[in-house]
Amino acid sequence: MSDNIEKNCATSAKKTSVIGILQPGYLPWLGFFEQLYRSDVFVIYDDVQYDRNGWRNRNRIKTANGMQWLTIPVHCKFEDHPLVSNIKIDNKTNWGKKHLLSLKINYSKSPFFSKYIDIFEDAYSRMWGNLIDINMHFILELSRCLGLSSKKIIRSSTLNITGEKTDRLIKICKMFSVDVFYEGSAGKNYIDENLFNSQGIRIEYQNYNHPVYKQLYGDFMPYLSVVDLLFNHGDESLSILTNKRSAEVSK
Repeated sequence: MSDNIEKNCATSAKKTSVIGILQPGYLPWLGFFEQLYRSDVFVIYDDVQYDRNGWRNRNRIKTANGMQWLTIPVHCKFEDHPLVSNIKIDNKTNWGKKHLLSLKINYSKSPFFSKYIDIFEDAYSRMWGNLIDINMHFILELSRCLGLSSKKIIRSSTLNITGEKTDRLIKICKMFSVDVFYEGSAGKNYIDENLFNSQGIRIEYQNYNHPVYKQLYGDFMPYLSVVDLLFNHGDESLSILTNKRSAEVSK
């Protein structure tokens, strides 16, 4: 929710209800959780077409040698136009062991490594079949670590809503009787605001001011998985990612 939403919430006699609708990601970045924080209802948009080279099965961490991708291998035939919710993980290799080892090697010296590493040891000890299942597991676990466990998180595939693009989004908004659709900045390229306005729904676009915080390994690197922030700042992470406080950064 932007400053405009917060102002409207404070001045309106009726509390403004805000919805976020976002595709799932693997170990999502800070902006994902900022949208969750600002929303009263948060819909994981998992019954849409799986995208090539997107964030559904991969994310980035920081290492002594720069940025490193953590990627879950998947079975996917794009010509079949598979939905996010139907993507199967390719378990021929022990990718989970590799991801856990990468976290241990690169974050073992971070201040809050011992506080969170058990979450990853548990998750990577399991055999996951569908990509959506491990993504949802981590979204819920990381939300809990950030103090967002009370948020209402729902998968769109459970809502049985049909329609195309904007029409579906409007139907989801109306299902939850919200006033504001808090959309990512990329939505400006394809959202028809007039259609939302005609239904009494205002769109607010995320304009995320990425915080700078203390990391390992030299100069600050933005747009990483939220695990980087958690390992480095622990219980302060939510205040930092929502820009409610500044983190002390060593030069």
